Amino acid sequence: MNEWLEIVERVEPLDGVELDAELVNAMQSKFADLQGERVGRVNFYTPTFKAFASSEITGCGKSAWPAISITGGDCKLQCDHCKAKILEPMIAARTPEDLWRVVNEQISGGAQGMLLTGGSNHRNEVEYDDYYSTIRKIKDTFPDFKIAMHTALVDMDIARRMEDSGIDAAMMDVIGSQDTITQVYHLRRTVDDFEKTLEYLVSTKLKVVPHIVLGLHYGHMLGEWNALEIIQRHKPQAVVLVVVMPFYAPENRPFITPESKEIGRFFMDARAALPDVPLLLGCARPPGKVKMEIDSYAVMAGLNGLAHPTDGMVELAVRLERDVRVTPACCSIAIGDEVMAIETDESGLQVDIQRVIEHERTKRPAFASSLSGIKVVTAGQPETVGGCCS
Repeated sequence: MNEWLEIVERVEPLDGVELDAELVNAMQSKFADLQGERVGRVNFYTPTFKAFASSEITGCGKSAWPAISITGGDCKLQCDHCKAKILEPMIAARTPEDLWRVVNEQISGGAQGMLLTGGSNHRNEVEYDDYYSTIRKIKDTFPDFKIAMHTALVDMDIARRMEDSGIDAAMMDVIGSQDTITQVYHLRRTVDDFEKTLEYLVSTKLKVVPHIVLGLHYGHMLGEWNALEIIQRHKPQAVVLVVVMPFYAPENRPFITPESKEIGRFFMDARAALPDVPLLLGCARPPGKVKMEIDSYAVMAGLNGLAHPTDGMVELAVRLERDVRVTPACCSIAIGDEVMAIETDESGLQVDIQRVIEHERTKRPAFASSLSGIKVVTAGQPETVGGCCS
């Protein structure tokens, strides 16, 4: 039997999860040959382990990394997977004056940074022109306040204006299928327009964090591998992978739930293609059993970060002898660390993994004894499980 499948079967919360044996075997074989700065490190962003944290997050809450939209809930594109609904709960700042006021209010409430976005025009451009001077004013006044901007499509001039405004991170979706651009996004732009945008952004000093939405073509994997090749050609600071959750899809254009096996295969290929680039699994992915399967594949493929993982993922990573970190994070902090690209080993907050294992020993004695000798990372220092717990 596959060694990694046997390991999965020993993780109690994953009881009943059905993984593809051939894919797991391929992951084990490919991971053994991987070389790269990021290979083997994984950070879990989860509120579950807050009780075990050696440092607590101050002011962790909705205001830590607020999402602000310069168009409120308005978007001209009305993409089939979103219908602009993702913008509705964001804080509206429809004028530069509103943005300045909102940012000051959020900083007073403990915000560490913001996600700045807005609905697109018919060319998939967010019209930030009137806002750049205000963004520059925010950065000059509050230099420690981080700004991550959803750029949409840009030309070189706009990319330079974004850089000059002082934003810290530029985010964009990379779409590798012309059919998806036309049919799902209702957009008269090309795959080349998306690659050019990435090329322009990475030519600046900005941290660039492209996203790939897996299953974007109505739940089918269509242009994702092409998007990966595009990213591979331009080497950004990090890549965020999410899985489509089309809650707002119209009845006449339904989405299916992507197959976890196909998602897992993409994780494996992405890790091999980008061994020195942080790969992160964002919060968005389908719930339930398929999420357990997706998260398991993400850990086995060697992704560097998982936001809000399902139960058992920390144990699985430890059993696979990964360098494990757990950041007790609300969703906004997880997003903030994603877009800031996990720059160092000390990024985010860490928990004392040993205390987690002690807790697991109390719950399931076989767990701790079976982990004896496996190295984990505790506050930046390697420790050996076993022999230090009484």
